[in-house]
Amino acid sequence: MKINKENMLLYAITDRKWLNGRTLASQVEEVLKNGVTFLQLREKNLTYDELVKEAIQIKKIAAKYKVPFVINDNIYAALEAGADGVHIGQGDASYQEARKLLGDNKIIGMTAHNLNEALDAQNAGADYIGAGAVFTTSTKHDTIPMQFNTLKEITDNISIPVVAIGGINHENIKELKGLGINGVAVISALFAQENIGIATARMLDLSKEIVNG
Repeated sequence: MKINKENMLLYAITDRKWLNGRTLASQVEEVLKNGVTFLQLREKNLTYDELVKEAIQIKKIAAKYKVPFVINDNIYAALEAGADGVHIGQGDASYQEARKLLGDNKIIGMTAHNLNEALDAQNAGADYIGAGAVFTTSTKHDTIPMQFNTLKEITDNISIPVVAIGGINHENIKELKGLGINGVAVISALFAQENIGIATARMLDLSKEIVNG
């Protein structure tokens, strides 16, 4: 599966800390039917077998909505579960290792914190860039927010899709307007909300506004 810039418009990253008695599958279904355009399964605390089992279930839901589905970091789980690809961060597995294992038709996204990392990822062959963190985020406590001029420098010099990530919510997303991004990657702005469906639909509208405005 290959992607385009439209796939980046609303990129959801899972986090089971906000399940509150619900299943991750039900939450994923809710965000997908309300407009999420890309999905990443991010699970830091599951065993390998648990991750693969969860991924197989989530993959079926993503396929139902024709939304690209990747797994965070774990190339082998992505391969075994039949995911559409993997997202790898700086310091995780190399692009070359991921591409060798997954093949040419899978999606490989990479994290970038500055222009040099973004250029290295693009030159290696990455399908998209996750740039950030653009705001302070509760997911990674040691993160220093990216300057907006750094984000603009990345989008000005990168031809593959760029999605902004890190601490983005319904209130601060408009600050990203005019920076050239193709969409936003969010976690708590969707999954931590009382009504996930309404939060997703609203975030999709806001993302369209900043990307197309």
